[in-house]
Amino acid sequence: MSDGRIIAGEYVGWDNIRECFSLDPSVSYLNHGAFGAVPLGVQRTQQRLRDEMEANPQRFFGQSLTERLAHTRRHLAAFLGADPEGTALVGNTTTGVAVALQSLGLRPDDEVLGTDHGYGAVNYSVARECRRTGATARSLHLPLSATDTQLVEIVRAGLRPGRTRLLVVDQLTSATARVLPVAALVAVAREHGISVLVDAAHVPGMLPVQVDAIGADFWVGNLHKWGYAPRGTAVLVVAPRWRDRIEPLVVSWQQASGFPGNVEWQATLDYTGWLSAPAGLYTLRSLGLERVRAHNAALAAYGQRVVGDALGVPPADLPDPGGPGVAMRIVPLPPGVAGTLEGAGALRARIADRLAAEVSVMAWNGQGWLRLCGQVYNTPDEYDRLATRLPALLAEG
Repeated sequence: MSDGRIIAGEYVGWDNIRECFSLDPSVSYLNHGAFGAVPLGVQRTQQRLRDEMEANPQRFFGQSLTERLAHTRRHLAAFLGADPEGTALVGNTTTGVAVALQSLGLRPDDEVLGTDHGYGAVNYSVARECRRTGATARSLHLPLSATDTQLVEIVRAGLRPGRTRLLVVDQLTSATARVLPVAALVAVAREHGISVLVDAAHVPGMLPVQVDAIGADFWVGNLHKWGYAPRGTAVLVVAPRWRDRIEPLVVSWQQASGFPGNVEWQATLDYTGWLSAPAGLYTLRSLGLERVRAHNAALAAYGQRVVGDALGVPPADLPDPGGPGVAMRIVPLPPGVAGTLEGAGALRARIADRLAAEVSVMAWNGQGWLRLCGQVYNTPDEYDRLATRLPALLAEG
């Protein structure tokens, strides 16, 4: 184990890194991007905090909890290149999106512009806020094969100055695993005084980022996917001009303190997951941040290649993520397979039950797509096994 690392106080070699996770060894877990996987060291950190909380709840909640949350916030913000004074801990990306949307003060003549790569739950949140306020939601089609320059021009042409109030874009799309040029899109929107919300659910831990340099009005990212934090850990980063207008979804005792405290404090919420998030980043750094990123991206690319080959997809037809370091790749499924949300869900369940492999199956624009992730606990043979067995499963209909 000459290539070992210290991981949350435990010595582990790269070859047996899977032992640092609680994953079922009989399952090929190729869907880290869905719910993440929490390293054992981080689980134990959270359990120690839970033990502390249960030993004396009054002391845990009543003494210095806000200061501990602020310390965690500063730690995570520094990792992301964000201003800690404009960063709030939230439960997940969709929670942060909901906070931003309800703080905008949309009016009946306003429009929220998104893209057809947007995450479903975010789309639902936009639709709900538009129904509540009388605003309109509209979506732009962004072709998978478009270059960054073409994407920027499509968005530029789709903006309606004086009508479009908010542009919602993904930094790394969930359904199509595509990196979008968010800094350039923010700049285009700013030319017309249009606010921008960036859904960066998959970015923290996977891709290097300097949030403040992007210049978005709102930026939301999960730490519980690629940052190894316990589930329910995300951050909402808000530009200075919006901070005194942020309204939390739940009003509690920190309301008078303003953002970010009024968003973070939710009375008897279990805060131990948030407080454990720095242990997740410690694990990531202990393994070697750049090494993890390169390893995961290479595995995802390998999986896309071998599964695509097994399904008869020419290499030129395998979508490129539009940037280096992406640890998620998609493969088009045969025509008529998983082209609906229901069909995609059914196929995902069949693959899990029959092939002992957890993957994501997406329906995007009437086409079924298989999404594969790469993570430190994965190995090439897991993608090989899936590639060998998947065509027969699909042939069954």
